[in-house]
Amino acid sequence: MKKLIIVLIALIAGFTSFSQTGKKAIEKVMYTCPMHPEVVSDKPGKCPKCGMTLVKKKVEAKKIYTCPMHPEVVSDKPGKCPKCGMALVEKKPAAKTKM
Repeated sequence: MKKLIIVLIALIAGFTSFSQTGKKAIEKVMYTCPMHPEVVSDKPGKCPKCGMTLVKKKVEAKKIYTCPMHPEVVSDKPGKCPKCGMALVEKKPAAKTKM
């Protein structure tokens, strides 16, 4: 009986932690100049205009959904394709290739 309770607790804990990982917003860290907000970089450094240290700015990555059969159909939220009725799937970023 103790083993069954321990297994059940472990399963519930596993499912709970797994289900919460998908709810977190994907954030991308960018760096910008406090005096020149148009200066944006994906790495820390100095502003090329004034030399100030760039500061972190968190940017929430937006999800894009598309139809598997009609890639020209694009939406910012899940739904159905207006052409064929298939469920829209999240578009994954293209994989980087080394040359």
